Amino acid sequence: MSGHSTPQRQTTVRAAVFDLFRGFGTTTIFGNPGSTELPMFRDFPADFRYVLALQEMVAVSMADGYAQATHNAGLVNLHSATGLGHSLGAVFTAYKNQAPLVIIAGQQARSTLPFEPFLFAERAADFPRPYVKWSCEPARAEDVPAAIARAYYTAMQPPRGPTFVSVPVDDWDRFCEPVKLRRLGKVVRGDPQLLAEMAEALSACVRPVFVVGAAVARDDAWDEIVALAERHRARVWAAPNSGRNSFPEDHALFVGFLAADREKIVASLAGHDLVLVLGAPVFTYHVEGFGRHIPEGARLLQLIDDPAVAAWAPVGTAVVTDLKAGIRDLLQGPEPRLRNAPAGRMPCAGVSGPALTDAYLMQQIALLRPKGSIIVEEAPSSRGAMHDYLPILDRDGFYTCASGGLGHGLPAAIGIALARPREKVIALLGDGSAMYAIQGLWTAAQLGLGVTFVIIKNRRYEALVNFGRYFGLQQTVGTSLPGINFCALAQGQSVAAAAVDRREALADALRTAFADLAKPNLVEVAVE
Repeated sequence: MSGHSTPQRQTTVRAAVFDLFRGFGTTTIFGNPGSTELPMFRDFPADFRYVLALQEMVAVSMADGYAQATHNAGLVNLHSATGLGHSLGAVFTAYKNQAPLVIIAGQQARSTLPFEPFLFAERAADFPRPYVKWSCEPARAEDVPAAIARAYYTAMQPPRGPTFVSVPVDDWDRFCEPVKLRRLGKVVRGDPQLLAEMAEALSACVRPVFVVGAAVARDDAWDEIVALAERHRARVWAAPNSGRNSFPEDHALFVGFLAADREKIVASLAGHDLVLVLGAPVFTYHVEGFGRHIPEGARLLQLIDDPAVAAWAPVGTAVVTDLKAGIRDLLQGPEPRLRNAPAGRMPCAGVSGPALTDAYLMQQIALLRPKGSIIVEEAPSSRGAMHDYLPILDRDGFYTCASGGLGHGLPAAIGIALARPREKVIALLGDGSAMYAIQGLWTAAQLGLGVTFVIIKNRRYEALVNFGRYFGLQQTVGTSLPGINFCALAQGQSVAAAAVDRREALADALRTAFADLAKPNLVEVAVE
């Protein structure tokens, strides 16, 4: 039988795939299409939404934010090798964020592949590796729906992450058997014996301390972690460079944010005999360090959702588990010994003086932002000021980039706003960070999303200047960013914008921006 014959089958590849998407509850597709993707969207279903990005990295980052906020896989449509290549930095970030994505890219017609046609992808399935959990170019058109189903199930299994399927352009109109939906459990229960031993150790220790990371938020264990900390009167640190908020930062037991520095982590944890790490690596470092990983005499226990992270941890005992389930198991442990309430975090004094600094900006955002608003941050040099003056108080109230790459925050805020349309989203962006994905403003305007983009304008890559001091550099090359007019960039994409360069003008600008829930706006804040 010829590959082009039409056997007595029930549906086209295209119809089978869209039926799968419906069954998965994923009817929003983020993308930037090319010629090899067009047949996928022939007679595009009325119950689906295509969110157009003006660059592929923006499409992936929007889907990343959407997937994290909906707890379901984001669908991404890219163009062959070139479009996927443009997006790879964002794919890496999604992998580090453990954001479930199904990325579909076009490929030239199968009959032309022996001749290396224009805009084809050679070894397409290998291109995004190692930063996808699974990738495939199906051997036959009839196998496309099954490959996409596998990609979805794989993306959604913990640790979640992106997957990739390359689909030749002529596959979509072929006929195939439909693929039935399946149910896969997602909760991984940890070793009960080891969890029981951990619970006993936690109850018996003298001075426990917790380090909480993004998996606590991913697994919706907010109430459980608060209950566990209060039960054991344990001080709580946020893990280094955590991409999510996992503990209320105004709680009496919260003491701050660990630096991504080996010696500083040991110093911060000094005096504790048990370190319980929940949903974070042990540990994320950003600079070279030496010596011990935890204080002398301390014992480390870890609950983590990723077996690879458990495997490379240099010290301690680890249990791979869903964090909600694992923390609930720890809550069933024996009554803890009597302990005095530990000292909490000392609040920072209010920002005084006439200067418009990033610290003053964060203080004003904390005072003026709507209750329950969501902060999406990509301003690395202002993160310390945010930690000091803009506490994150609500479950799922904060998102940032776990990879350290730039360009995620602006489009991720758009995806989160799509997923949570009744909540105000505020994106805090450095001027250098914003320029990686500034064309995302156009998509926000087209969708009518009430996101406020706050550009912290210090006219340089401030984080690199600071890192230059660490390396002893007297001058950093290629870090100045003069002459960028963010208001003009925003207005050129139909986004209202205001510039602030005086402290006394800031409050009114923020109030006006935060009050608008019907369309996006941008506030450019020139800080000293």
